[in-house]
Amino acid sequence: MFKRLNLNNLQVIVARTRRNSNDKNRGEEKFRIETDTMGEVKVACNKYYGAQTVRSKKNFPIGGKTERMPKPIVIAMGILKKAAAEVNKEFGLEAKISDAISKAADEVISGELYDKGHFPLVIWQTGSGTQTNMNCNEVISNRAIEIMGGEMGSKNPVHPNDHVNKGQSSNDTFPTAVHISVGMELNKNLIPSLTELAQDLEDKEKEFADIIKIGRTHLMDAVPLTMGQQFSGYRQQLCNGLARINACLPHVYELALGGTAVGTGLNTRKGFAEKAAARISELTSLPFKTAPNFFEALAARDAMVEVHGVLNTIAVSLMKIANDIRFLGSGPRCGLGELMLPENEPGSSIMPGKVNPTQCESLTMICAQVMGNHVAVTVGGSNGHFELNVFKPVIVSNVLRSIRLLSDGCRAFNKNCLKGIKANKERIEKLMKDSLMLVTALNPHIGYDKAAEIAKAAHKNGTTLKEEALKAGVSEQDFNKWVDPKLMLGPN
Repeated sequence: MFKRLNLNNLQVIVARTRRNSNDKNRGEEKFRIETDTMGEVKVACNKYYGAQTVRSKKNFPIGGKTERMPKPIVIAMGILKKAAAEVNKEFGLEAKISDAISKAADEVISGELYDKGHFPLVIWQTGSGTQTNMNCNEVISNRAIEIMGGEMGSKNPVHPNDHVNKGQSSNDTFPTAVHISVGMELNKNLIPSLTELAQDLEDKEKEFADIIKIGRTHLMDAVPLTMGQQFSGYRQQLCNGLARINACLPHVYELALGGTAVGTGLNTRKGFAEKAAARISELTSLPFKTAPNFFEALAARDAMVEVHGVLNTIAVSLMKIANDIRFLGSGPRCGLGELMLPENEPGSSIMPGKVNPTQCESLTMICAQVMGNHVAVTVGGSNGHFELNVFKPVIVSNVLRSIRLLSDGCRAFNKNCLKGIKANKERIEKLMKDSLMLVTALNPHIGYDKAAEIAKAAHKNGTTLKEEALKAGVSEQDFNKWVDPKLMLGPN
């Protein structure tokens, strides 16, 4: 039978393996000593971050690399630190220090330092984002020191707090980075992606303009419309989504920078906020400006809740569109079959020849995730207690994730599904001829009740509307004139 496992021996082996591994790592990795207000900390010599970043890494070992603070936030931090350094130079910060900070910030903005692991902190940290702000301060400080020929970790001649964070607080820098990153991602990714999808839906609208099909309400047969009209509804949904994004952007462009700790602007200079916002606007080519009220800008995250409300609405629209398209493409022989979707890959490991609407499925899963993200953003936005919201990392991570998922999902769906969709005209015509709801065209001529009797008789007897209408006394000439799908596509 099975031999009982000696757990004590196993634990010794595991412990010995870990110890040997740690000894090996200690032999390879070199450390420097940095200090903060709580004492000395060992920092890897090949990293630009400092003591506070190391403490955060140790205190919040949650989720690993997949839960890192999103790259757009770090890039936005680099932008605001560069802007602040340049403005602080106007207010007396030594030029060589300001210039070194600006150069170091450029490397943060490029994303190079993020990719090399100098920003290791996860979302699950202080709710103010203080540790990410200090991570950025430390990285820029040490890189600037290196640029100036100094010793990393010495805080001389560039101090992370006194110089890089000059005139700032985590309470105004992190929300500023939130707004910068979201504004940039919306403009760079989601707006172009949605615009392209809407344009290609419009192309399909024109392509299908003359194809008359049966409509469906409550999943049941209804009166006719063109497939172009159907696709025009999808196109309009996305146009409305784009309009909603543009409507919420003005609040995204309002920056908290200058409010410092609680919104009063303590320890900053008059005019700093406006000058820094103007420089951020120049660096991003977006109309960022100083928030009209710093107390709201620090304590509330209403703008992000509003943005994600728009993203949630867009997800709802895309869910409807993707579902309609996959249902219309169901079959190929036993479904609706009105659309022929591109065949991108085999669909089954057991059923030979089966092909599935995978792009529709992928997009609907994305939409479900965005709807879930909206719950987290809503809860986070509601937790702005007194002078500061302390759910900012989870709010912005979900907003940025939703933007990224929707952007990528729309591009993939457009490229791999929508562009290749064809109308199955034979199937559409057959379903049109078989539909009983064309009887609606008889209402103005013979009345609702008599028309209903004709439809019910045709359904019961398995006959056509025309056959039952002729039995009911409608002439063939009148039936052909009245029941014409082409005349049922608009007001009569």
